[in-house]
Amino acid sequence: MRRVTSKQKQLTLYSRTYCHLCDDMLAALETLRSEFSFTVAVVDVDADPALEAKYDELVPVLVAEDQELCHYFLDEAAVRAFLAAR
Repeated sequence: MRRVTSKQKQLTLYSRTYCHLCDDMLAALETLRSEFSFTVAVVDVDADPALEAKYDELVPVLVAEDQELCHYFLDEAAVRAFLAAR
């Protein structure tokens, strides 16, 4: 059952082209859509030198409200906790 909230949660996935871990994290996030309402903005770190310097070896990095939830692999518990919070 999908949880309905008055405000859809926003996640940002810092990613790059040809990154299989990035593709894996995005696919893992999609499995949570049946339970939670959220959007994912995918940002290519290689398109911005500041982002590349910050996240270069950490991608994929999942961020919500300026807080890093996880990198490399989806931390499902952390993402669920964020999405379930009011």
